[in-house]
Amino acid sequence: MERLIFIPFILILEMQESRNIAIIGSGLVGSLLAIYLKKRGHAVTVFDRRQDVRTVEFSGRSINLAMSNRGWNALRNVQIETEIRKLALPLDKRAMHLNDQPMYFQKYGKEGEAIYSISRGVLNRKMIDLAEEAGAIFRFEEKVWDIDLDEAKIYTGETEKGEWIEYQFDHVFGADGAFSRVRHKMQRQSRFNYSQEFIDVGYKELTIPPNEDGSHKLDKASFHIWPRGDFMLIAMPNLNGSFTCTLFLPFEGEVSFENLKTEKQAEAFFSKYFPDIKDDISNLTRDFFRHPTSAMVTIKCFPWTYEDKVALIGDAAHAIVPFYGQGMNAGFEDISVLDDLMEEHKSDWDKIFREYEISRKPDGDAIAELSFRNFMEMSKKTASPEFLLRKKIENHFAEKFPEKWVPLYSRVTFSEKSYAEALAVGDRQRAIMDQVMKLENLEIDWDSPEVENLILSLLKE
Repeated sequence: MERLIFIPFILILEMQESRNIAIIGSGLVGSLLAIYLKKRGHAVTVFDRRQDVRTVEFSGRSINLAMSNRGWNALRNVQIETEIRKLALPLDKRAMHLNDQPMYFQKYGKEGEAIYSISRGVLNRKMIDLAEEAGAIFRFEEKVWDIDLDEAKIYTGETEKGEWIEYQFDHVFGADGAFSRVRHKMQRQSRFNYSQEFIDVGYKELTIPPNEDGSHKLDKASFHIWPRGDFMLIAMPNLNGSFTCTLFLPFEGEVSFENLKTEKQAEAFFSKYFPDIKDDISNLTRDFFRHPTSAMVTIKCFPWTYEDKVALIGDAAHAIVPFYGQGMNAGFEDISVLDDLMEEHKSDWDKIFREYEISRKPDGDAIAELSFRNFMEMSKKTASPEFLLRKKIENHFAEKFPEKWVPLYSRVTFSEKSYAEALAVGDRQRAIMDQVMKLENLEIDWDSPEVENLILSLLKE
């Protein structure tokens, strides 16, 4: 039995020559990549300028993660899915909180389909533990100041002007986030395309503590949303009975962070817009001013690799706004694709890197667009009667003709089909539904043969 267990691992080592690889960034993507590379027999060293997150107190700058199919698939490939599921809570629906009507629910997908709420800090700590157990070496508080792209050398030191240490590697992966030092060096190359776009909405984290008996104050199987037009509040449950809340609000304007400068103003704001939850948010005014107001950015670039030496992955290649809950999932899927290419091309890293960036770039651009659009849906549309009717018609048709219509959210969240395909199909579905919504008496006849036949005829076109 032991021979059966270890033979696959030996075969992997024979198929891909062992390399000495550096990963810059010990976040979620960097840690998972370290596990994958160690499973393939490579020597892996992970550098991070920050302290070990396992020793750091909560920062008040996080948005809870929503693990979905793409993320679970990547974890399953290296046999850590079961371990990570212990840290997650399944959410099978949205809970909508409006000021002028009772709370109601919107199911995410079919029976059994759910996203999973995980604390970023808790998951990151666990992923580093698992990477170390796999044999990866972590070097915290060691900042990378420069990279020799041609030689795959990195230079670290305490200060930019001080003495540096040189490290030689076969390959370097930049998993160092939206403002990647590795990408910054690659940007100096000719024909490197780069763009960044900040949205005018920022976010601030707050907390709803558990009840005295440790239970959750709100339904723990729901993603809670308080949509208010140009802004919104969300809450996602944690294992300890608390909820991590995130307020998304414009930086400037009539209702904005700019105009909430005192505790009295903050109290009045929450009393007006979130009266049902205001008293449950712990240390509301203290945390509102103590926690930072953070910005959100979309970053696009290309190429993602330099010869067969250096590659960008995760946010370093395609940072997105968080409104589809796909940032981590997209980064994990990058690793799955990369691993498939390592299996296919063995030690031909030039082919591995080239096919990786060509295959993933369209998906990175697509999920960036989908994520931006979803803010508009979550904050403005989810509460509108027209939106609810539209979704009711879509879901009814999808249940009757599952081979003809998979809703966009399900394509993105509960499938591993490409983001680019999801965007293209979603645009087509939106155009069809725009035509459907023009029908008269639709509120009454939404499930009529006329509606069904119109959708079927438009699909044929």
